[in-house]
Amino acid sequence: MVKDRIAALRREMQRRGIDMYIIPTSDFHESEYVGDYFKARKYMTGFTGSAGTAVVTLKEAGLWTDGRYFIQAQQQLENGPVTLFKMGEEGVPTVKEYVEQNLMEGQSLGFDGRVVNGKAGMEYEEIVKKKNGTMQVSEDLVDLIWENRPPLPQEPVRILPLEYTGESTLQKLSRLREKMKKNKATVHILTSLYDIAWLLNIRGGDIENVPVVLSFLLVTEDGCCWYVNQNVVDEELACYLKVNQIQVKDYNDIYEDAAALSEQETVLLSRSIVNFRICSSLDQKIRLIDKPNPTELMKAVKNPIELANTRKAHVKDGVAFTKFMYWVKQRVGKEPLNEISAADYLEKLRREQEHFLDLSFGTICAYGANAAMMHYSATEESNASLEPKGFLLVDSGGHYLEGTTDITRTIALGALTMEEKRHFTAVCRANLNLAAARFLHGCRGVNLDILARGPLWDVGLDYKCGTGHGVGHILNVHEGPNGFRWKIVPERSDSCILEEGMVTTDEPGVYLEGKYGIRTENELICRKGEKNEYGQFMYFENITCAPIDLDAILPEEMTETERRRLNDYHKMVYDALSPHLSQEEKEWLKEYTRAI
Repeated sequence: MVKDRIAALRREMQRRGIDMYIIPTSDFHESEYVGDYFKARKYMTGFTGSAGTAVVTLKEAGLWTDGRYFIQAQQQLENGPVTLFKMGEEGVPTVKEYVEQNLMEGQSLGFDGRVVNGKAGMEYEEIVKKKNGTMQVSEDLVDLIWENRPPLPQEPVRILPLEYTGESTLQKLSRLREKMKKNKATVHILTSLYDIAWLLNIRGGDIENVPVVLSFLLVTEDGCCWYVNQNVVDEELACYLKVNQIQVKDYNDIYEDAAALSEQETVLLSRSIVNFRICSSLDQKIRLIDKPNPTELMKAVKNPIELANTRKAHVKDGVAFTKFMYWVKQRVGKEPLNEISAADYLEKLRREQEHFLDLSFGTICAYGANAAMMHYSATEESNASLEPKGFLLVDSGGHYLEGTTDITRTIALGALTMEEKRHFTAVCRANLNLAAARFLHGCRGVNLDILARGPLWDVGLDYKCGTGHGVGHILNVHEGPNGFRWKIVPERSDSCILEEGMVTTDEPGVYLEGKYGIRTENELICRKGEKNEYGQFMYFENITCAPIDLDAILPEEMTETERRRLNDYHKMVYDALSPHLSQEEKEWLKEYTRAI
């Protein structure tokens, strides 16, 4: 099937004289996860992971993806016409390096200019100029061969009240215009779906598990225009927009309006997010300020009402997960359980919580060797039965009216090897060490990452991903610009200074192909601590509430300080969750949060 699709794409390329065609994993907004309409790369290659770029020439086809997906991609591309390029590995060219090396003199490069961001588009343009070639970016060639392509979504829109946002849209727009004024910008083009949803205090459902609305926004000194499918604007929403002085236009009108902007305007936008077609449609005489969207940092720093609500969401989520952990430990080996049935039961428990809206991402419920794939997703074919031995890794979360959660626990289902226990204990130590950090304001995640990796590096282990990411507020579960990783990755906006109010995950792990995977993930709120002659000290508040499985812990491999940290954490978990559990669950939790 993939072979036939690539052959069909090549025929369309040949008709247009295109020698190389790029298919990223993207929508028109540079979203991390995309709706079914935009899964062109998945359709063309068969690789189902959430990140990757395909490049098809008339003779070759390649897929680039990162370390989270190496094992999965290798399995899904095996014996097919697409070659895997492992991003970041020694000797592996980047997509741009491959294009530069393989696009010959005078040849033509193609892609849909709406799904490639302005920064990348300019870089490809430079390569093509060097080769004296041409670019064809006005057509979506995959659309020509994709039979029964899903339609663009148009899900209902929810307006969030002030009791959950803590700040009105008019207040947010006022703050945004202050940032524009500081940058001497008269127009701001905003295309990030997360930023638009946050700014307008609305949520939708146009991407699975990501409550956003497909739309663009154009903000001026005294006006604001929202480009959206007008079928989603009901009477209540129309009234709300009018009160907030927001004009509504059709989704696709952004391209015409961008092209019509006066050369006298000064436009603020982020080329790494705004798509190439919008960027290239602007009058060349317009002064462009290419900077991150001011809203990115504004929404990352949660206000007191958002933080208070987020804490409530984590108690609800902790109740659901702890009930699940009790349930699976009581039943494994006594009745048939598998990855899918376990994930379904966890979802049921979340849905029972007040104000639950949706899962924050597709649950990763992975038993044994399946957990070595960081972003594994169980299918009917791969669905493993749970046995009373080894590890079950569950990475999951929910959206509630109060906030968004993301938690991973690795559960011992029975007998473990000494190696499994040692690795589990090292991951636990790594998680606790980072959560206990005290640091001066001005530090970034890259300064603190060693606290988590240290216990693993000490024994020659590592994990091929960051240690943590920002979390949106009833938004995308992966949010910038905060994060933890050991080196700065230019294409990822996650290395900013850590500010009070930012929420970041802490999720070190061990992944051994063919054996098992271990991850322990909590969410941390960045807080201000003592201020003295050395500066402003910062610390983290741990807000995730669920036990770390003591059945897999080797206390003798932890320092006294690390044991105290785990005991303190478990006391917090018991105090927060026990009032919401049955007597049997409460007794079980007391045992699983006992001091060691």
